[in-house]
Amino acid sequence: MKAWQIQHRGSLEGLVLADVPRPELGDGQVRVRMRAASVNYRDLIATRIERPGALTPLIPCSDGAGEVVEVGAGVTKWKAGDRVIGCFFQDWDSGRIRREVMRSDLGGPLHGVLAQEVIFRENGLVPIPEHLSFEQASTLPCAALTAWHALVENGRVCAGETVLLLGTGGVSIFALQIAKMHGARVIITSSSDAKLAKARELGADDTINYRTFPDWQVRVHELTNKRGADHVVEVGGWGTLEKSIESVAYGGQVHTIGVLTGFEGKINPWQIIAKSACVCGLYVGSREMFEAMNRAISLHRIEPVIDRVFNFADARAAFARMESGAHFGKLVVRI
Repeated sequence: MKAWQIQHRGSLEGLVLADVPRPELGDGQVRVRMRAASVNYRDLIATRIERPGALTPLIPCSDGAGEVVEVGAGVTKWKAGDRVIGCFFQDWDSGRIRREVMRSDLGGPLHGVLAQEVIFRENGLVPIPEHLSFEQASTLPCAALTAWHALVENGRVCAGETVLLLGTGGVSIFALQIAKMHGARVIITSSSDAKLAKARELGADDTINYRTFPDWQVRVHELTNKRGADHVVEVGGWGTLEKSIESVAYGGQVHTIGVLTGFEGKINPWQIIAKSACVCGLYVGSREMFEAMNRAISLHRIEPVIDRVFNFADARAAFARMESGAHFGKLVVRI
């Protein structure tokens, strides 16, 4: 079969379309014909840096959707023809995250989904909401579930609360949709007025161009009558975390989920203490959370925002667009 592989790291030239053996199906496993995959920032990083425990060559991408073609002995949940989405963590069914879960993420310690066929464990799949296409469904496992985990599972976001979102990538746009689903007010940042206009069309209440307002945390306080945001979905890392902490309300929550500005930096803890703020790191979510999110997506008929769909042979171009930062929402590869 055909699959994209990261054969060497350092540039996108190391991402190669290759002929690989068809994976073998074992007991308790499910063979899925992949129809679409979406690209996350972590997938771009995987082409640059070899993380501990990663495979070489590695089939990238954690997020994909397709249809069941075959099931192994003992499988009772699925049958041929079922439309399914793979879970980011194959071994996180429910409860709090555990150390061993971290060895079960697709596109890292395990091969990912940018291939014609993928083998999943029986509990490593969820059904696709009926109103979504394969392309739309492929965007949910990482970006959408991370936003849901932050705002709903951890944050318990309530109507009337203020949510601050950084940028207009996949996580932030899903967080916008989820926040509005729950009746929250949304403030979102970007360096592009055109992207901010699109965010307002999706329901954003206030927008901040951080080129115009480099001290955007000050603008957040102006927009909230000096109260600050109840929730900050922090995707930037060390380059934005200090301003996110300055932006959060007393007793508020900073949901730390990204490292778009890098892995280094130091934070003075005093503002966290003085504000009694919660700064919480989180990494995607469990299958149980995924199923709860999909029930809400189905009920509210939420449709993921897709920037562009690429053909399978052009998958490297999807990574290049991720690298450019020009996208709004999700980037998808049709398989």
